[in-house]
Amino acid sequence: MMTTLQPFHLAIPVHELETARVFYRDVLNCSEGRSSEQWVDFDFYGHQLVIHCTGEKSKNAHNPVDEKSVPVPHFGVILKQEDWNRLAKRLEAEHIEFIIEPYTRFKGEVGEQSTMFFLDPSGNALEFKAFKNPDQLFAS
Repeated sequence: MMTTLQPFHLAIPVHELETARVFYRDVLNCSEGRSSEQWVDFDFYGHQLVIHCTGEKSKNAHNPVDEKSVPVPHFGVILKQEDWNRLAKRLEAEHIEFIIEPYTRFKGEVGEQSTMFFLDPSGNALEFKAFKNPDQLFAS
């Protein structure tokens, strides 16, 4: 199905607003939009991400994928390979603790992709990936 991609809106809980604000703004380089004392909007790679202060950290379950323990739920974006490479290097320089360190998943198979997983300060799991062949995003 061919469709014009529209930005998604995602609201997530954070345990402490200012810590999360610094992470998304300064570590992930997301531009800040509107805000209040309880929430902040961010331009998350062209999508609207809203962090809402709940005072609690997230607790994640895990599922095995490609012999790795993948956190569920998680969210993120699919980047171009060169952008993914730059982000991985920046996160490593920031000493971000990875759940799954940057690597190539499904090597030589349909859907080959670079991927990495890490947590925000509130325990929300993020995945950033880049497909070797972007046309295989929805391939089976």
